[in-house]
Amino acid sequence: MERPNDRALRARAEAVIPGGMFGHQSTALLPDDYPQYFVKAKGAHLWDADGGRVLDLMCAYGPNLFGYGDEAIDAAFIDQLRQGDTLTGPAPVMIDLAEALVGMIGHADWALFCKNGGDATTMALTVARAQTRRKVVIRARGAYHGSTPWCTPRTAGVLESDRAHQILCDYNDVASLEAAVEAAGDDLAAIFAAPFRHDAFIDQAEPEAAYAARARELCDRTGALLVLDEVRAGFRLSRDCSWSHLGVEPDLSTWGKGLANGHALSALLGSDSARKGAEAIYATGSFWYQAAPMAAAIEVLRRIRETDYLERLETLGERLASGLSERASAAGFGFRITGPGQMPLFLFDEDPDLRKGFFWSSAMLARGVYVHPWHNMFLCDAMTEEDIDQALDAAEESFAELRKAAPGLSPVARMAFLAQTR
Repeated sequence: MERPNDRALRARAEAVIPGGMFGHQSTALLPDDYPQYFVKAKGAHLWDADGGRVLDLMCAYGPNLFGYGDEAIDAAFIDQLRQGDTLTGPAPVMIDLAEALVGMIGHADWALFCKNGGDATTMALTVARAQTRRKVVIRARGAYHGSTPWCTPRTAGVLESDRAHQILCDYNDVASLEAAVEAAGDDLAAIFAAPFRHDAFIDQAEPEAAYAARARELCDRTGALLVLDEVRAGFRLSRDCSWSHLGVEPDLSTWGKGLANGHALSALLGSDSARKGAEAIYATGSFWYQAAPMAAAIEVLRRIRETDYLERLETLGERLASGLSERASAAGFGFRITGPGQMPLFLFDEDPDLRKGFFWSSAMLARGVYVHPWHNMFLCDAMTEEDIDQALDAAEESFAELRKAAPGLSPVARMAFLAQTR
């Protein structure tokens, strides 16, 4: 599909934005025909700059939990905006939100607020070091905790000292985790963990109960803090922390994405075991007290408590996964769908350079469904069974198109660039 408006916007951007685009929308990370610019969103759908309408299975990379432009959530935002938003100090709504989160999240005794997931994870790192007066942190290889220097997957401009005092382990590998703790000695400040393995480019994996329990035991034994990074998965897997079903509670948890349904807000929640560290650090930002996103988040939390949104997402995810498996198998493809149904990742067998994935994703886009060739996707509460059926119809046609094109598929030219992010 030709996209003259999008191409014109890209040309303008190249003059004033380094590389023409940055971050996860960089041209090297998506198929060539994907639009970069969008002008409208409602519910589960996006409109690009050339008027194309798509069912969005990325949900803005996660912030869209209850649908783009949700009237009740946006009304709460606007009402607070009219009263006051970015002020010299916070509005009382900040306390309301902190109380609501502490009342919902089992381990939480306090809350601090910021803007992005990387803000929250970096603040968790700082609090852990302040609380324990130790330096070393353990995190899993390939896990994403933000784009700040201490954890960014791409290291241009990053110093070795920025990433000092870190030990990597393998997710779900108890022996690897124990070896990392042993290597840290008496200087272990924290173990960082994701709710499940949601690394890019590889199959997702549920957390093993033994791994989660051992992480908790090792923190208890050493006096380190357990940090659960909920930025991506928060409230899509549970109404509490995602490891609560395993009987494991962290000391700190980081939240973002869907917390305010697209309004800029993230949070660090903690137990009293980390309160002194939280009181000791200095962390702030010009917009961290912004009141309107906090009001939106209070409405989001009410919906989380009072509706069946989570069960709906699980049902829709099961419908999508089973339907895709059937259609891929009928077309003769090995097609892996991993992770929770409400946050699925799609990868083809025998596709080391993602040429199948890129082709199929472009074919899906041409049929009005936005998927990602190597990153996990997200479902939102605004989606319907009819939306899922549309995606399945598009998938069936896209598998057929890929089957016809497969013998002559060209390699994806950007895999050397992609490999830098693995």
